[in-house]
Amino acid sequence: MISKRTFKTKDETEVTFIFSRDDVKKVELVADFNQWQPSSMKFDRKNNRFTAKVRLPNDNIFHFKYLLDGKEWENDYAADHYLPNVFGSENSVVSTVTVNLAKS
Repeated sequence: MISKRTFKTKDETEVTFIFSRDDVKKVELVADFNQWQPSSMKFDRKNNRFTAKVRLPNDNIFHFKYLLDGKEWENDYAADHYLPNVFGSENSVVSTVTVNLAKS
């Protein structure tokens, strides 16, 4: 699951990545915004889930996946979109594109 908060005074969006599955002991966020280097997600005991907060530039899309216990790749089923990758599968995509619907 993904939640987003756009900062009005900054050109960035805070994205919270959330992953939950009972049989997993470690979850890492792997994405183009961290040069595809696994980044450990914090375990929230109260809610029994892993979370990571990242500030990303607005008006972009970013590919990501979760690496479970160092061996299993998983997409986020609440991602904004999915796009093919070079390994024959798909990456999850999060978008920080802001849309201004104000009339001129």
